[in-house]
Amino acid sequence: METKLTHIALHLVGNKSEEEGVHLAKSNVSLDEEMRNILTKFFLNAFNIGEFFHLYHDSGIEYNVAHGAASKIFEDPSSLHEESVKLARHLYEQSTHPKIKGGEFYVAYFSDCIMSGTTVDAIGIFKTENKDTFLKVQHSGGKMNLESEQGINIKKLDKGCLIFNKDREEGYVVSIVDNTNKGTEALYWTDDFLHVRQRKDEYANTQNVMAMAKNFVTQELPKEFEVSKADQIDLLNKSLQFFKDKDTFDIEEFANEVIEQSAVIESFHNFKKNYEADNDITIDDNFAISNNAFKKQQRSYKRVIRLDDKIQIIIDGNRDHIEQGEDAKGKYYKVYYNEEL
Repeated sequence: METKLTHIALHLVGNKSEEEGVHLAKSNVSLDEEMRNILTKFFLNAFNIGEFFHLYHDSGIEYNVAHGAASKIFEDPSSLHEESVKLARHLYEQSTHPKIKGGEFYVAYFSDCIMSGTTVDAIGIFKTENKDTFLKVQHSGGKMNLESEQGINIKKLDKGCLIFNKDREEGYVVSIVDNTNKGTEALYWTDDFLHVRQRKDEYANTQNVMAMAKNFVTQELPKEFEVSKADQIDLLNKSLQFFKDKDTFDIEEFANEVIEQSAVIESFHNFKKNYEADNDITIDDNFAISNNAFKKQQRSYKRVIRLDDKIQIIIDGNRDHIEQGEDAKGKYYKVYYNEEL
């Protein structure tokens, strides 16, 4: 079964602080088959379907504008244009940070999307902000001419979300892309406009427990115990190996195999409670490990010792091959090896 783009509305949404306004189209965009295929690939290929969210609102889901619009569109896809106007105006109200760029705003309806092996319809909400320069070659009468044009690179979607018609009462299942803003202004898309929170599943559990374990080793452990950088990295390596080898996570098994020492294990359990409270999350003690979350999260595990004079030691293996000490010349690391590669 092939995913189909059946309806699409397009508007222009500017920066409210610059009083750029909202420019609303009067009807949906008419597309030929070729353009439908191009836009379907442009919009959908940007998503790594693995991490999911729910739409929510502190005062009740009925106050979430995106949820209300999605519910009406799912009930009647012909209402897409009317609801897209509401969404465009809602986005404009959130676009107050001076660094937010205006751009094209799309609301699309997709039938027969595959989400976690299930076929469901989905609503796509997208925004393109950045323009690339393209060269256009013209050939006429034996002459070659070059012109430049500003346009949208269909291999780089700036912002997007897919709202799947699943778990409506919980805020639907949502996937998000944001490839532009990384600072405070980035929150306007996920927090202010969409208003989402992470969906509780194996991806979230894996992501959260790996982040928690990394923070414990790199931040909390040195506060309570005498621990060298090399020992910290050894714990990070053991943690990564645990998640790589196991299909399921069990917190007691992790503590006994990775942390080992009883005093440190007790500190780890206390840190987990505080970490959950500080970040307003709950991490299950037992769950299936998400391979997608592991691959993404392992990149944040920095296993490098940085020394004076721009010297770096990368430890990606056996801690026993590294010896730390101090002599008359100063502090040192001694590295043992069998052969150079």
